[in-house]
Amino acid sequence: MDKKKLKKARDRIDTLDSRIFELIKQRTNVVKKMLKLKESKNQIVDQKRIKGILGKIKKKSIKNNIDPKITARIWRSMIWSYVDYQKRKFSKK
Repeated sequence: MDKKKLKKARDRIDTLDSRIFELIKQRTNVVKKMLKLKESKNQIVDQKRIKGILGKIKKKSIKNNIDPKITARIWRSMIWSYVDYQKRKFSKK
């Protein structure tokens, strides 16, 4: 095992993780704004939209030679994490 190459690769992952974190922060801010627009809890989950998002991700993954199972799991986890967040933070107007 080449320890220098491994460290360099791990440093690259750390840099990417920081960029991903910033994108998650931005996404969270948008979700917070969207939540204020929703009038009832049943508006939080839109199955048709979720299915569409996952379909697009699968197509992009295949086109970009990324294992679609990886991206599907990541997006499902992200979507349902935000659904959970919205349900916890929802307050009737």
